[in-house]
Parts: sequence; structure tokens; C-alpha cells
Amino acid sequence: MPKTVFVLNGPNLNLLGKRQPEIYGHETLADVEAQCLATAKVNGLAIRFHQSNAEFQIIDWIHEARETAAGIIINPAAFTHTSVAILDALNAFEGPVLEVHISNVHKREAFRHHSYVSLRADGVIAGFGVQGYTLALQRMADLLAATQG
Repeated sequence: MPKTVFVLNGPNLNLLGKRQPEIYGHETLADVEAQCLATAKVNGLAIRFHQSNAEFQIIDWIHEARETAAGIIINPAAFTHTSVAILDALNAFEGPVLEVHISNVHKREAFRHHSYVSLRADGVIAGFGVQGYTLALQRMADLLAATQG
């Protein structure tokens, strides 16, 4: 039975492909989900893919992951820079956590340079476009395989 990884997406990512394509590209969140499903399958993983504009919903999914997931990949979007609550929820999760950002947040406004989520993340991928998700899934597969041995 494949290990499950939650892929969680924060606010405005439902507009991916429509909102600021010069920053975020033209691929939609459905495209990202399809790429993640294919990458997960190749790496022997199952995924649960979610997006919400509501902070409480993301926290609820992290709490659910405590019981059902081996790892979490999260693109917290704007909550990256504001949410101690998401950090606290991630701190209660025992498996690996990888943080993904489509754009290079360090080349953007100064307020985007700080991430609460990074205080918990085992790795951060930023600036690789939506390919960051598949890179994160490949890394997650490696991390989870290392814990089996």
C-alpha cells in the first residue's frame, strides 16, 4: 500500500494560470494536480491534493494528515508570511514537511522573504515554477524511503 502525502495549497492558488501569469505561469492548479498524481505514481506514493483560501481549512487538513499521511508538501502562498497557526499545526505533525513556492520569493517584495512555515519545513523549493511540486514529491519519496530502512 503506497504511503500518502498531502499536497496542500493556500490562498489564490485556485487562480493559477489566470492570476499574474508573468510570475506564476500559465499552468492551472488542475495541471499541477495531474503532474503530482503522475509523479506520485512513479515514486510509489499516493497523494491527497487540496487547495483552500481559508486558513482554518488548511489547518484542519494538517490535523487530518497527522492520522493518515506520511508527509506533507505545502505551498502556503500568502499564509507563508503570516500564519503562526499553520506553523503550530505543522509542528504537531511528525512526518517530513516540504515547502514549495512557484516564484522565487527572495526576488520579490521584502515581506515575502520571511516564512513561518520554513521554521518547520525539512526543505524549501522556490523559484522552479510548478515543477517545484514534482521535485518536492521526488524528494519526499526519498525521505520516506530512508525512514523505512
